[in-house]
Amino acid sequence: MTLTRRSFTTLAVASFATSLAMPAFATTEPRWYSKGDNLVAGGRDVVAYFSLDSGDGVLGSDAFMAKHKGSVFHFANAENLATFQGDPDKYAPRFGGYCAFAMSRGYFAPGDPNAWSVHEGALYLNVSKTIRARWALRRASHIASGDKNWMTHFPGER
Repeated sequence: MTLTRRSFTTLAVASFATSLAMPAFATTEPRWYSKGDNLVAGGRDVVAYFSLDSGDGVLGSDAFMAKHKGSVFHFANAENLATFQGDPDKYAPRFGGYCAFAMSRGYFAPGDPNAWSVHEGALYLNVSKTIRARWALRRASHIASGDKNWMTHFPGER
């Protein structure tokens, strides 16, 4: 993962945040995390995660793409594109593709599309595989905290 100045600043400032309050800068974050290319999950096929047991995400293609809530999703094949179009909120990553552990702590951090988990029918990304393991130790409470924090910025959004 390349640590940009924005990411470094975000992580540094967020380390001082409590789990009860979001830092003021967080309200300016876009609905979906992307590396500036407007591709959710770094162009990975979000439907494919639901059939993987482990490993890195499957890279999608711009030949199979859909727009959802203002961002672009790529898919590996027409079948996965059609599946997504049937229920996009089911397959889109929770917390807008931002790090699930960070959201549980009350701040935004980039989600790594290769540090993923599918839990109870939802896709979660974390900033790294190490953080994903830490998040998994208290998954249920982290998800509950993340949901609460997410709703303060995107009310009514999953």
